[in-house]
Amino acid sequence: MSSSTNAVKRESIHLSMTDFCMTAVCMALTCIATMLIQIPIPLGYAHLGDSVILITAYLFGPVVGALAGGIGSAMADILTGYPVWAVPTLLIKTIMPLIACYIFQNKVSRKPVISVRVLVGAVVTLLFMTAGYVFFGGILYGSWALGLASAPGLLLKSVVNLIVFIVVGTGLSKVVKNR
Repeated sequence: MSSSTNAVKRESIHLSMTDFCMTAVCMALTCIATMLIQIPIPLGYAHLGDSVILITAYLFGPVVGALAGGIGSAMADILTGYPVWAVPTLLIKTIMPLIACYIFQNKVSRKPVISVRVLVGAVVTLLFMTAGYVFFGGILYGSWALGLASAPGLLLKSVVNLIVFIVVGTGLSKVVKNR
């Protein structure tokens, strides 16, 4: 094997290890942001974890975003006493970054956070999350009225997470793009 082939193999291992480590860090950040501040709303709680999911998807793409969002959020549900929500959360939060990145139209977004495409992607993603929890709330509690009762709190939580995504995402995108 030539030295150039070894260099290529080492580089690909390094990249996959980097992705693995970044996924683990983002998973932990998602879990912490979800657990740190919890405001009770019907059928659950509001938190800042969704902003971390959006930032992760924006900076690192759909795969890292999906793994970090799904697993990190489900872990938070289990650790904070909402294990009944762990599977719905895993599904919803895994799909969120896939939707966002599809609308961003990039594996890793190079568009500014404050752009129509990125903002539309974030809003559609948060609306999907709201619809997902309303749907699963209706199933888990056997009442669509109960599921719908969570919508106002989820929408308010979405607005707060969107603002955090814009502010923090703008700052972090400058740091990451300068590296």
